[in-house]
Amino acid sequence: MKKVERSEILDYVTYEEQRAEIRSNAMKAKDLRRIHLGENLTFLFENIVTVRYQILEMVRAEKMVKEADIQHEIKTYNELIGENGEICCTLLVEIADATERAEKLAKWVGLPEKIYLKFADESKAFAQVDARQNEDEKISSVQFLKFNCGSKKPIAIGCEHEAYKNETELNDTQKIALAEDLSF
Repeated sequence: MKKVERSEILDYVTYEEQRAEIRSNAMKAKDLRRIHLGENLTFLFENIVTVRYQILEMVRAEKMVKEADIQHEIKTYNELIGENGEICCTLLVEIADATERAEKLAKWVGLPEKIYLKFADESKAFAQVDARQNEDEKISSVQFLKFNCGSKKPIAIGCEHEAYKNETELNDTQKIALAEDLSF
């Protein structure tokens, strides 16, 4: 998949002038790629539009002008864009009650590795988890996941963890959006 290049990152003043339109396009892209699994898991699949927006927002928020700082943001956020045949997402574990959240995050150790994308032939690609996020006692409420789909297009997302077995069929717009991301 195509990565964000330095030439695509505006200075924060120019970005501010164009922010409304860029933000609108990014929010549309994010909405197409937001997928819920059960009541507690939300996946935000990333592509070049969503990642470019995140970088621009960081440059704006931090008023970055140093080239090294901008390059660091590009490198960091480009990790959220898969290589050929891969798609990446941010997994948000959403539990409002702090006590319940702490209990479930401990109970769900190993859950990210049990998340999969399913394809039309019933095969599955399980999530590759960023090792920097692994803990033995609990999972993080924010995870960065990567799925190696090869040339297959996902039709569902699911989880095989014993404490959170669930599967959600992707709707047509989600299938199209993820297929487009895989075709870059």
